Amino acid sequence: MADSDPSMNQPTGYVPPKVWTWDKENGGQFSNINAPTAGARQDVTLPVGEHPIQLYSLGTPNGQKVTIMLEELLAAGFDAEYDAWLIKIYAGEQFGSDFVAINPNSKIPAMMDHGMDPPLRLFESGSMLVYLAEKFGAFLPTEIRKRTETFNWLMWQMGSAPFVGGGFGHFYAYAPFKIEYAIDRYAMETKRQLDVLDKNLAEREFMIGDEITIADFAIFPWYGSIMRGGYNAQEFLSTHEYRNVDRWVTQLSERTGVKRGLLVNSAGRPGGGIAERHSAADLDASIKAAEQEAKTEA
Repeated sequence: MADSDPSMNQPTGYVPPKVWTWDKENGGQFSNINAPTAGARQDVTLPVGEHPIQLYSLGTPNGQKVTIMLEELLAAGFDAEYDAWLIKIYAGEQFGSDFVAINPNSKIPAMMDHGMDPPLRLFESGSMLVYLAEKFGAFLPTEIRKRTETFNWLMWQMGSAPFVGGGFGHFYAYAPFKIEYAIDRYAMETKRQLDVLDKNLAEREFMIGDEITIADFAIFPWYGSIMRGGYNAQEFLSTHEYRNVDRWVTQLSERTGVKRGLLVNSAGRPGGGIAERHSAADLDASIKAAEQEAKTEA
């Protein structure tokens, strides 16, 4: 570690100890759930609905990747019905025993396919996208060059998004105090990533060309959110500069599957967000109610 003047550190005078120890009081708004250890903290049995695919999630970008994929499959005519159960991460529900048995990393989303014998567990959103694409034969090209390019961009998203969420989003929006160096560091990286996308989309309608794939479904929730006001950072990041990304975000936002996928496990979201989804009728009713409310207010 490079030497630094402790008077310039934040907090002033801070010097890293020889051995780090966890102080829960320094965890900010996430202190009630964050810890440097893994594993279940309580015995909790997860519910199981009537469909083979059981999703345990929350309407954050990582959760939205999978609900968008499932709703896009349904919109395309595939029998991809599913139950989506809400996991309240701020209450620590991801540390229940059944959830940890599916995902030892205790992060949403987690998924079970009870159509397999024995039931198959899936964790990590990218893994779920690939599994669903192969299970239903959709949104993942079979031609080697297109397939590889899809995986290129999927892996790019999986490796890049932590700099946006855990980096920029955390220090800009959630940290208990503002650290200029951290915000500058991650704002630079977030803008670099947006520029990567913008240059790619200047030459392609979708991420790999003229067909939509799981790469688009993976990237859209994170970078679409940033482009449309995520972390209240549109002005700060000058997102208007990325015109090709903006065009792509608008294009995806108009798709039925994308619009519906964004509403799952997202109670209170404008447009008809719901806490749980067990049939298409759940979304239909919520969307209709939201539309009626909007007409009344107008």
